Amino acid sequence: MAYVRFSYSLLKRFCTDVFNRFGFSSAEAEIISDVLLTSDLYGIESHGMQRLVRYHKGIEKGMIRVNAKPEMVFETAVSAVIDGHDGMGQLIGYYAMGIAIKKARSGGVGIVTVRESNHYGIAGYYAMMACREGLIGFSTTNSEAIMVPTLGRMAMLGSNPVAFAMPADPFDLLFDASTTVVTRGKLEIYNKCGKPLPEGWALDREGKPCIDAAYVLENIVSRRGGGIMPLGGSSELTGSHKGFGYGMISEIFSSVLSMGTTSNKCLQGTKSGICHGFMAIDPSLFGDPDEIRKHLSSFLEALRDSPKAEGQDRIFTHGEKEALAIEDRMKNGIPISDITMEEIRDVCEYLDMDFRSYFGDYVSLHEGNVFRGNY
Repeated sequence: MAYVRFSYSLLKRFCTDVFNRFGFSSAEAEIISDVLLTSDLYGIESHGMQRLVRYHKGIEKGMIRVNAKPEMVFETAVSAVIDGHDGMGQLIGYYAMGIAIKKARSGGVGIVTVRESNHYGIAGYYAMMACREGLIGFSTTNSEAIMVPTLGRMAMLGSNPVAFAMPADPFDLLFDASTTVVTRGKLEIYNKCGKPLPEGWALDREGKPCIDAAYVLENIVSRRGGGIMPLGGSSELTGSHKGFGYGMISEIFSSVLSMGTTSNKCLQGTKSGICHGFMAIDPSLFGDPDEIRKHLSSFLEALRDSPKAEGQDRIFTHGEKEALAIEDRMKNGIPISDITMEEIRDVCEYLDMDFRSYFGDYVSLHEGNVFRGNY
């Protein structure tokens, strides 16, 4: 599959215009676009521009309600439950983490759970919202069922990512990972490329290993069995029960505490039902925040400087690759796949937008043509 790079500024302008056309306000379109493109800047293609088609279809089908506003349905000094009323996940997530940050500022900690939302992008975006305020950030979400529990053959949990961020130097600590071996988005990319899945990613309807991306995706949608393995694979011998357990922790902080829809009942009919969880913690609860930051930074440096395995010259700490990816993509552009570009063209046609005014003379590369567009 071919890729072409476009500048961040061009893609930001395009995304903002797209979500304006869908009916979101300028401020709302800015937030949605920022979440989407932050994923691409981090190098997480599965949740970046290639997800645009999912939001297009969700809005078109009425699963995502453009005019919905999140509502606080339960609150204490340090916690809250939000009903998203089927709104755009990025807007609901931004609102909910904002509340968690505010509560952490006043009471040291803020814990917010959300029900009745939609796909909210990368969990790390919201953890970093808190981190940029000098706080410890945590974010998680459930999703449609794609994880097959250990020793099972039916997907029952979502990818259920967990993200954690904390201020550090020379760059912040950011850990963001699904509790499945990979996300559904990774399978979508392999399906677009027509490539077989790596061994150890997915299971068929009988709970046996499967490398056919299209078949696994079809089974996930039809709920006929099979899906993606938990972290650790499908056997307790390789630690499958650990990924399954991490997925359950995510489920509790998102759907259970909010009294929302569990993963096995998400995305049924025209309802998404996806739930989220957010936490912000003021490190001053434990002492001097500056000293805590220095202590963490020192340990991260020690990790990077520790002995390397044979043939390796670098150890990366969490958040380092994202920082390097941002530097590269802001300088050299964000890579977008040829097939995603075709989906972008379809969105433009649906919204009556001029594709050429953004992407010039771009022509589908996989049809044997060459890119002649502007950056």
